[in-house]
Amino acid sequence: MLYRLEVENFLSIRDRQVLDLTIAPNVPDPDNRYAPIFAGSELRAPKVIALYGKNASGKTNVLRALEVIATLARAPQPQQGWPVALDRFNDEDSCEREMRFAIELGGAMNLSPSVMERIDAAAEVEWGLYRYELVLEVKGGFVTRIQEEALRQKPNGHGKWQRVFERDVDGQIKDSQSFSISGFKHLLNTLGPTVSVLSSFAHFQHPTAQLFVRIANDVTFSSALGMHFADDQPIISYLSKAPPMVAALNRDLGRIDVGIEGMRFVETPQGPQAAFRHAGLQVEMPWALQSQGTRKFIKVFPWIAGSLQSGGIAVIDELDTAVHPAVLPEILRWYYNPERNPNDAQVWFTCHAASLLDDLNKEEIVICDKDEGGRTTVHSLMDVKVRRDDNFYRKYLSGALGGVPQIG
Repeated sequence: MLYRLEVENFLSIRDRQVLDLTIAPNVPDPDNRYAPIFAGSELRAPKVIALYGKNASGKTNVLRALEVIATLARAPQPQQGWPVALDRFNDEDSCEREMRFAIELGGAMNLSPSVMERIDAAAEVEWGLYRYELVLEVKGGFVTRIQEEALRQKPNGHGKWQRVFERDVDGQIKDSQSFSISGFKHLLNTLGPTVSVLSSFAHFQHPTAQLFVRIANDVTFSSALGMHFADDQPIISYLSKAPPMVAALNRDLGRIDVGIEGMRFVETPQGPQAAFRHAGLQVEMPWALQSQGTRKFIKVFPWIAGSLQSGGIAVIDELDTAVHPAVLPEILRWYYNPERNPNDAQVWFTCHAASLLDDLNKEEIVICDKDEGGRTTVHSLMDVKVRRDDNFYRKYLSGALGGVPQIG
């Protein structure tokens, strides 16, 4: 369970922003909205994280920061440049200042194939916290290399952080018993400046690095399959090769588009095409004749269903543009439902639909704002003095929570 994100000098986020979503043990949870950060932990984090704020306030940039961390952790050596877009804050002082990212999440300690075997066998293992840090060097306004990288663990969530591995400014790596580089030291001579230790070592079959990369692969982003592409063919091609996903989609599609009984794919000279069966209609209808809302929902569904299945994290920009506002609470309830979400998956999304605030707890709401200097600030509603029974919808639109445009 991901519960903390730190970002500095990235896009509109100039100054260090810390988003801590830790929920205290005494906060009630009758709807199963929160999950332990790790097995046995008294501290919890929300399964649903909704980012609100006015246009260009930096909501999407928070999601992009997550994308940077996950991509650098798992991406293999690119042929040239970076595997993900990296832009620092656009002022003179930030031209030579490091770009920093960090996340904290729960997991099994001293991760290794043998620990995974014990987990799969339902045997006891030690759990705790992980902290992954990336410091990127910025020279002349451009990101030049990974300057520092570290993975640390805190067994049972107590005490000091313990090194799993550390990569210093000179490119030297300190390992640990749980992340030994014995037998892999030759990789230190070929470790590229734009490649993380995790992705490089995993590429060359380091067993523990592979496990952490597998975790990073469970973080999926709405740009990956073309949710916002003008061309709808990428999602059609993906679904045509994923029958289990289509079966799951068909079970929920009727909730979104009244009358749809199912969809299937037919091969044509132009490639796979979607065909929709509607109640009361004789002929199946093509993709182009479905509503925009239906098509957008189909585009976003793989991230939602995939995260619920794997227990991973779905990161979705503008979720409220993909489905009707009345359907949004139902989708979020999928994450609260232990039968649909047995592995405590999370969804992080940006949203403008203020009406959804009536269905969210303050622990699930994050506000992004931007000052006159173009600098984004990020805070959880837990950091604001509001009561749990406050009308967040009314307070948000009044400007009391920040993040709304000042018109007139």
